[in-house]
Amino acid sequence: MSDLKSFIREVPDFPQKGISYKDITPLLADPDALKEVTRQLAAPFVGKVDTIVGIESRGFIFGAPVALELGVGFQVVRKPGKLPADTHAITYDLEYGTDTLEIHKDAVPAGSRVLLVDDLLATGGTACAAVELLGHLEADIVAAAFVIELTDLPGRETLAPVPVHAIMGFGG
Repeated sequence: MSDLKSFIREVPDFPQKGISYKDITPLLADPDALKEVTRQLAAPFVGKVDTIVGIESRGFIFGAPVALELGVGFQVVRKPGKLPADTHAITYDLEYGTDTLEIHKDAVPAGSRVLLVDDLLATGGTACAAVELLGHLEADIVAAAFVIELTDLPGRETLAPVPVHAIMGFGG
């Protein structure tokens, strides 16, 4: 398998000027690259987690196959109004404004060992909100795993003390 970074397309000035967007669609199009990313996301957690929780929406893309690789269940953290049963919700700050995430109140039993999965770690705000939601469920957050970490942003520090596992890093 060639360098997985070669499957990440950088799109300048998207979604706004000054942002260098990391496009994962070339990686998703290559079955060998996708399989390798799944393997690398899962490998450190064999026998260490009970449930994978994916963050909407690209965390679903990677979280479900990681759950299959580990032989554990999969749950979701979603935007408001997308889950049909009773939920816990959290509103958190973004760079410009706020956002809200929800999880079913019965998504994971108390004490479950959870691996949080998403495609990208930047400032860590969304992942921290998901960690807080899982705290309402009394879950044990084993780690947060990401395909890409933007290493010049404070996501890893923001998530501390939750351990961070990232397959590849990109700096400024």
